[in-house]
Amino acid sequence: MKGAIVKEQIQWILLYVQGGSADVWKEILLEDLETKEVKFRLAGEFLLELRKEFEGGDKKSVKVAELRKIKQEGKTMEEFVQEFKRATRRSEYQGRALVKEFKRGMNGEIKRKLIEVERPPFSIKQWYNYTINLD
Repeated sequence: MKGAIVKEQIQWILLYVQGGSADVWKEILLEDLETKEVKFRLAGEFLLELRKEFEGGDKKSVKVAELRKIKQEGKTMEEFVQEFKRATRRSEYQGRALVKEFKRGMNGEIKRKLIEVERPPFSIKQWYNYTINLD
């Protein structure tokens, strides 16, 4: 009987799971609940699985959005670099994608100076150092 109670609790929780990939995940789980035995002994175990499934993506999306909003504008390049570094944590951006976002946020004046450079920087650390020196 305990399995039936857990099953009902999970079904109730799933009423509040909505939107995007969560809908697909929810439908698959509901089908499994109808045809198979419940693999969770407690509703809390299900909640942990739910968190694992969707928690990381939201944090990553927020970090990527923060990263894309950063602009140098009136800041010095050193201030911009520090702000950019803070935003890159947990965004999972790296390599060329990270350099691309960094260049996108720079002022046009620094970008124009970089056009004249014989050998542009390659790694993000080189970009940080090079642009700070140009500023």
